[in-house]
Amino acid sequence: MKESPSKTKPPKRRFYRKRVDLFRLIEKMKIWPSRKGLLHGIKTFEIMGDQARITTHCSQTFMVGNSRNSRAARWLRNKWFKGACPDCGVPEWKLEKYASTHFRRHHGSLLLPDD
Repeated sequence: MKESPSKTKPPKRRFYRKRVDLFRLIEKMKIWPSRKGLLHGIKTFEIMGDQARITTHCSQTFMVGNSRNSRAARWLRNKWFKGACPDCGVPEWKLEKYASTHFRRHHGSLLLPDD
């Protein structure tokens, strides 16, 4: 039996370290904040050394550098965005999961790779 949408539990709170690498964070979240403040869904993410090629669901492709202090890293940590990209179709559950994510300096996952 399915529950009605009003009776569902709030999303589980997730904690990540604040100073984690941008590439690890993007691989985990699959979201990219554009300069206009829109959140884009990531279709492909290819790491090439200290650079990565990101392709969004709205067919935009660009290269990004791995920096903890970059605009994108700060916007992801501080949750600065105006909305989701209408062309990417970021689902509501992903936005709720993103909103329930907390970044702490001494507490949370380091997002270590599974080697």
